[in-house]
Amino acid sequence: MYKTPANKKPPAKSSKPKSKRKNLSLTKRQLTALDNHKKKGTHTAKHMASMKRMMLAGATFTEAHKQTMKSVGK
Repeated sequence: MYKTPANKKPPAKSSKPKSKRKNLSLTKRQLTALDNHKKKGTHTAKHMASMKRMMLAGATFTEAHKQTMKSVGK
């Protein structure tokens, strides 16, 4: 295995933590899923807004729903 010389440091890693991607908009599939979820009429506008915000930040529909149920409720 190749070893770096003692006077050379390995390249520094990025200081930014890796995070989920930030979308500018939701995909067609995500919009359809949210519309169908809203049509059931069992969730509040606050619940739907929270889910949309989380999905825009990179969460999946299921991840967003579970977290929103814990934090906002129905």
